[in-house]
Amino acid sequence: MKNLTDWQIYKANLYYNQDLQLMLDISQMQIEDSFFAEMEPNMKRALEDMEKLEQGAIANPDENRMVGHYWLRAPILAPSKKLAYEIVETIKSVERFASQIKQGLILSSTRERFTSFILVGMGGSVLGPQLLSDALGVQGEGLQPHFLDNTDPDGIDRKLGELSVSLEETLVIVTSKSGGTRETNNALREIKRIFIRQGLDFPQHAVAITGKDSKLDEQARKDKWLIRFPILEWVGGRTSITSPVGLVPGALQGINIVEFLAGARKCDEYTRNPIIFTNPAALLAISWYHAGISQQRRNMVIIPYKDRLQYLSRYLQQLVMESLGKEKDLDHNIVHQGINVFGNKGSSDQHSYVQQLLDGINDCFVTFVEVLNDERQELFFVENNVTCNDYLRAFLQGTRAALSQKGRPSITLTLEKINAHSLGALIALFERAVGFYAALVNINAYHQPGVELGKKGADKLIELQVSITDYLQQRAGQAFTAQELAENLKLQEEVENIFKILYYLSVDNKRNIKRSAGETLVDSRFFFTH
Repeated sequence: MKNLTDWQIYKANLYYNQDLQLMLDISQMQIEDSFFAEMEPNMKRALEDMEKLEQGAIANPDENRMVGHYWLRAPILAPSKKLAYEIVETIKSVERFASQIKQGLILSSTRERFTSFILVGMGGSVLGPQLLSDALGVQGEGLQPHFLDNTDPDGIDRKLGELSVSLEETLVIVTSKSGGTRETNNALREIKRIFIRQGLDFPQHAVAITGKDSKLDEQARKDKWLIRFPILEWVGGRTSITSPVGLVPGALQGINIVEFLAGARKCDEYTRNPIIFTNPAALLAISWYHAGISQQRRNMVIIPYKDRLQYLSRYLQQLVMESLGKEKDLDHNIVHQGINVFGNKGSSDQHSYVQQLLDGINDCFVTFVEVLNDERQELFFVENNVTCNDYLRAFLQGTRAALSQKGRPSITLTLEKINAHSLGALIALFERAVGFYAALVNINAYHQPGVELGKKGADKLIELQVSITDYLQQRAGQAFTAQELAENLKLQEEVENIFKILYYLSVDNKRNIKRSAGETLVDSRFFFTH
């Protein structure tokens, strides 16, 4: 491309799809034509791997599971009629339930119409619904959404405080595939306590979205919650937005979930195309590969120039980083693969990081996301024939040009408008690109061993904290340093964690564990007092 003009390079690297109303520009990624030719055999294998996955091959060997989120929007592709039927019936059930709630055919424990919901979940169980809600939710069209996504007690109190006067009109959606997610269970217990305190029958407000026969499923069935929706075993959290995880809260808000699924399905069809330059997901995956492997740029900055897409970067953080951040490849070689995802919305938040992108360490590539349509019914000119939307687009193009002048790569993804269909297509595009990239670098995109390791570490620390508390309570008034306690518990290798737990407990006066000063902070002595 060295002898081509900028315009020729742009034309040669521009993908446009009228059906999807989507445009993808990779002209600023500095990719030579020869690189596409080199990648063609690898991309062919990636497409073959994806085809096998969609046909029902075991794509997650660690758990001996298929990966079937693509079937959620095209049940006809499911590997069995039974699975296809289950998907279709689940979608019908979601639509029926949402309609009954909005029409007032299902009422709360106090016979009130539901006007809001609070969704309790973690990771993909809440990031997808948050993106859907902020991008497509219309004020007054359905239930008002609220989200609980952490085990921070202050955060729980703040969220429940917002709802304290209307809990009788509030639906609680609890989402956990395993049914044993710690953060979700903690928040559920807190919410149940508040409902009971206010004299409300919690099960008549509760909805479960979970795996079949999980702990949550059993609890909801036993306590006769309003309804239970399945998360099928072959649906991962970060690809669950087109399952009941995203569809239930979406439908309750009045979002057109049929169009959302249709957009994802349509994008899936185009991203099966074996010709690289007519497959937008393949173009994205190759661009990522060129940036990360060829140029050692493994930091992707997502900048959507649309307030409705402000949650896109958070959503993509999990989808991309949890899928691609892997220590070992499929041949068990140590590879430490991954792409870091950062970002926020343009143009306001670009002021906080564009300086770094232009003049700082050259280890990033930017993905701009623009939406062309001004959603207002009539134009308002802030200057002569210039609208706020004109400025928004100009800021994006100006930043893209500045990066280009500095020799810094970028991708521009353009949607003509933001609606249920285009958002479904956008999500499906990134899902497929992640799958292709994983195949190109020979990793498993569908497991998360690091996350599981972190959960096990947390469980171990909770067990240690219980042991420490029990030990001190049984010896009330006796003071110990962390070192002494570690030796007494025969856990010398845990002395650092023991000190941190003791200090943490002593700061909370309600725990009745006190600290007396030592020569240094780590020499402090801790004791239980009634």
